[in-house]
Amino acid sequence: MSSRLPVGEHTSRPWRIHAIAPDFQVEDVWSLPTPGGADDFPQLVEQFAAGPDHPVVRVLLAIRLRLGRPLGLNPPATRTLAPWMRERLPGDLTWWPGPDFGPFACLYHTDTEWAAHATTSGVDAISHLGWVHDGSGGYRGQWATLVKPHGLLGRAYMASIAPIRHHLVYPLMVGSIARNWRAATSAGRSDDSSRSTR
Repeated sequence: MSSRLPVGEHTSRPWRIHAIAPDFQVEDVWSLPTPGGADDFPQLVEQFAAGPDHPVVRVLLAIRLRLGRPLGLNPPATRTLAPWMRERLPGDLTWWPGPDFGPFACLYHTDTEWAAHATTSGVDAISHLGWVHDGSGGYRGQWATLVKPHGLLGRAYMASIAPIRHHLVYPLMVGSIARNWRAATSAGRSDDSSRSTR
């Protein structure tokens, strides 16, 4: 079952993103129902980066982009990592490329972390995935959103979309992630079973 977590569930873990984005605030943290093993994190990143496949989420995102265009709140059309963010990366992380996510350009991708950044005139945002122990010998995903609002416009924007994001968009997204994860896991088991009977 997916659930929204306290901010401390993100800030208490030794993620690399803490040193890269100390001026960002953690807006949301979600537990993802994606049980797996130590080596399954790349599968979650690939699935997440493919974007939301829930029709309601797609419609809401399309409306958001249409409303944001006249206000200058939309990210650039091309996914390019901002130079000032690239300069924050330590040398070892510049060699860890990963997939982009919608308007978010990948910052880095390690064995247990993936982060991507998007910027608009109102806010800079980072989407962060982590792979954490589930307390029973396995692992699961954890998703955090970090933001850096710009002035009154950015703070007003974040406040205005918070109810929709917390109660509709994010729950639908994590539910979709869970369904896709179960389907991929079942398909993998079927393939393994098929190979074993040959």
